[in-house]
Amino acid sequence: MVRFKDIYNGEHKKFAYFVTGTTALFVALWLVGPGTTVIHWVRAKIEISRQEKIIREYRQENAILQKRYDMLCNQRDTLEKFAREQFHFAAPGDDVYLFEAE
Repeated sequence: MVRFKDIYNGEHKKFAYFVTGTTALFVALWLVGPGTTVIHWVRAKIEISRQEKIIREYRQENAILQKRYDMLCNQRDTLEKFAREQFHFAAPGDDVYLFEAE
């Protein structure tokens, strides 16, 4: 079996150094060079993960709002309570009290 140091000391040592240098240059350019590199891939993966988290949050918020909407559309008591609390509506015959803050 041929040892690595024998490759660099043998009759093809110039070729071995050339291959090693070319490979090292290729790997370096692949990691940090222009264009699509490993760094760009990592940044893209981080951005995708962040966007997927935001999508999950919006889906959860949407589900909560959908439940609230369904409840307001289907239950008259809930709709009346919502209107009274949010818009200060009163039903006929209700006593209305106004408070002034100083």
